[in-house]
Amino acid sequence: MSADVDRRASVWDGRYLWVTVGAVALIFLAAMQSLAVTTVMPVVSDDLDGAALYAVAFSGTLATSVIGMVAVGAWSDRSGPVWPLTTSVLLFVAGLVVAGLAASMEVLVAGRLIQGLGTGGQTVALYVVVARVYPPELHGRVFAAFSAAWVVPSLIGPFLAGAVTEYLHWRWVFLGVAALTLLAFAMVAVRLWGLPLETEHPSVARIGPRLACAVLVAIGALGLSLAGELGGYAWTAVAASVVVLVLASRPLLPRRTLVAARGLPSVVLMRGLVAGALFGAEIYVPYLLIDAYGFSPTWAGLGLTAAAIAWAVAADVQGRFGNRIGNARISILGTAQLGTAALLAALTAGLQLSPAVLIAGWALAGSGMGLMYPRLTVLTLAYSTPQNQGFNSSALSISDSIGAAGSIAVMGLVFTTLAGTDAAFPAVFAIALVLAAVSLVPGLRLGHAHEKSH
Repeated sequence: MSADVDRRASVWDGRYLWVTVGAVALIFLAAMQSLAVTTVMPVVSDDLDGAALYAVAFSGTLATSVIGMVAVGAWSDRSGPVWPLTTSVLLFVAGLVVAGLAASMEVLVAGRLIQGLGTGGQTVALYVVVARVYPPELHGRVFAAFSAAWVVPSLIGPFLAGAVTEYLHWRWVFLGVAALTLLAFAMVAVRLWGLPLETEHPSVARIGPRLACAVLVAIGALGLSLAGELGGYAWTAVAASVVVLVLASRPLLPRRTLVAARGLPSVVLMRGLVAGALFGAEIYVPYLLIDAYGFSPTWAGLGLTAAAIAWAVAADVQGRFGNRIGNARISILGTAQLGTAALLAALTAGLQLSPAVLIAGWALAGSGMGLMYPRLTVLTLAYSTPQNQGFNSSALSISDSIGAAGSIAVMGLVFTTLAGTDAAFPAVFAIALVLAAVSLVPGLRLGHAHEKSH
């Protein structure tokens, strides 16, 4: 194919159309379900008398997703992404059905654990699909489309979930997404099953040790999530969980990731740091708007809308011009915006500035992440070969999950410790600022892997 044809290529061309539509729909539905569950879980917990398992219904899904990531990554490297994606989608749907039909909170949590296996595996399998189906020059645009698929759920997910719960039943939040997911997967499958996606030289790495480490990472992530329930032993539990996470994750990440070696290790490490900065702090933005400024939950949630839109716009810019901007500039611009957003949030909380400063400032966080997040995924695939696309994609997702889980746990404990003082909100945003600043260290060591983005 000539360079001129490559420049005109689009992810919406006929040869890619069904894969693009189906994959974006799968991402959209996963995002919608995640945001919807956050909205309706208080109602679910009350209906099933499950307050004691409320936290586990969220943390358990995150924990088991790590197992799904590792299993699907190894499986994809051995035999291609089609069967791993199929299995992941079926697990995701099965978990939704179990949760939607649950007669007790214990059964609902079991469904959420199954769902987590599918969620983690589905993400990794879709990354491998992108690597095997699309030419490198379109990777940036595919991941920009994935980022955009999170925006609409951010805008309508909570409202739609509330309406479904009010006028139908909370069970349809689970069952409705299950049915739509099967339809979206059919769009992908009708095209993928006709493509030769197997690699000529499959990976021969042993899967068993990786799965064992993944289980330990899941246990560590779950321990972090539940540490706040242990009272005086909370920080001890955090320290023990961090040790487990560090030791168990090392075989699941590229060598020398934890020391920010140049290239892929720094790509993976930066992903975890920026995920920790954003997702750890973001849950306190609506909290601050409600607690300090009297916003209603609906309007407080809409305070994140500007960030979601900015993320999509910046992701599109990265998809079109990322190669021209360059990895170092993207890292500097992205971390600067994320750090500035955290600083403005801390100042708003500490100095009682106008809430408009917080909302507008947090849009910078979305913009910074829109530049960095898809770019890091593009780089991961650019550094990969057909033998390790699954491993590297799972490593990126694992770093993402560990970074988010770790920062959420630590920020939660800091916030609880300082609760009732004027320092609580500024402290959690200060942690996000530190993480954003530290992420620039691997950000300047990303290197180049002949990635393409037009």
